[in-house]
Amino acid sequence: MNRLLRPLAILTAFGALAFSTTYAAPAIAQSKEVVIAYQDMVVPWRYAQATGEVERATGYKVTYRKLGSGADVIRALASGSVQLGEAGSSPIAAGLSQGVDLSLFWILDNINDAEALVARDGSGVTSVKQLNGKKIGVPFVSTSHFHTLVALQAAGVDPAKVKIVNLRPPEIAAAWERGDIDATYIWDPVLAKVKKNGKVLTTSGAIAKSTGKATFDGFVVDRKFARENKDFVDGFVKVLAATDANYREHKAAWTAGSAQVAAVAKESGANADEVPASLALYAFPTPAQQASNVWLGGGAQSGAAKSLAATAAFLKAQGTIQTELPDYSVGVDASFVQRAAR
Repeated sequence: MNRLLRPLAILTAFGALAFSTTYAAPAIAQSKEVVIAYQDMVVPWRYAQATGEVERATGYKVTYRKLGSGADVIRALASGSVQLGEAGSSPIAAGLSQGVDLSLFWILDNINDAEALVARDGSGVTSVKQLNGKKIGVPFVSTSHFHTLVALQAAGVDPAKVKIVNLRPPEIAAAWERGDIDATYIWDPVLAKVKKNGKVLTTSGAIAKSTGKATFDGFVVDRKFARENKDFVDGFVKVLAATDANYREHKAAWTAGSAQVAAVAKESGANADEVPASLALYAFPTPAQQASNVWLGGGAQSGAAKSLAATAAFLKAQGTIQTELPDYSVGVDASFVQRAAR
C-alpha cells in the first residue's frame, strides 16, 4: 500500500513510449472494439485515456462511457453494455454477491484520504456524533456509502436515525449549494468543492486506520471478455501502470498548467488548479505491490479478497445485499498484474 519511488524497469521503458509525442499507432487494424466505463475520479490514467494510449497500445477501438457511480458501472457490466469499468470496493463486493460475472484485475487507487465525510457550514455539525437526525447525501452502494455507515456505527450513531439519501456526485454538489443536505461523504472533484464551505469530520484513511476496514477503487472486467481478450487486458494494464509510474516519478511536473493535469481535469470534470492536491490524497500501488498478498495475490488471503468479504458482510448486515459469497477471491484475478510485474 505504500508508494514506491522507483518503478520497475519494464514500466520505465513502457512509460517512455506511452508518453512520447512521437509514439506511432500500431499497424494492427482496429478490428476489435471495447467499451470502458469510467467515473469522475481524479486519477493519473485519465491522461492516457485522453491521449489515446490504450488504442495505440492494444490496437482496439475504445469507446469510453462516463457513468455516475460504481453501482451504475456494475449494472452496465452485468448488462453487457460495457466490458471493463471503474468501481469502488463496495459496488464490486455487491456485484459479486449478486452473481455478476466479473473479475477485479487492477487496483486503481488506495482511497486513503481521497474520500471524506464533510459537514456543511451552518449545519451545526462539528463531529460524527452530531449527525444524529441529520441528512447525509451519498451515492448508494459506493465506498463512500460503506464508510458512512462504518463511521456512524464507530461513533455510536444508529444509521437508522440518520437520513441517508442516495445522490450521485453532481446531485450532491447541487444539493449542497441549495442547503438541502447537512453533510456528504464524497470524492473529488465534488469533495474539493464542499470543503470550501464545510468541515471535514473524517476520511477513509482515518476510518481504515481505526477500524481496519479499508476501501479502494479498482478496474473490473467481464470474465468471458477477459478470457477471450487476454492480450488486450495485458496491454491495458501496462498503460495503467505506465501512467501511474509517470505520476509517481515526475509528480512535480504534474502542475495545474501541465498537459497531464489538463487531461485529468477534462476527463474527470475537475478544476485543473485542484487536481494536483486531489491526486496527492490517493496512493497508487505498483504492479509488484498489486501482485503481492497486500492486494490481489494470495487467493482468499489477498488484501482485496478480505476487504471485499468484510465489505459484503457489512452491506448484508445493513440490508443493502441479501447474500454473501464464501470466498471473494473468485472475483479477484492477479494474473495480469503478475505478468506486468515481471
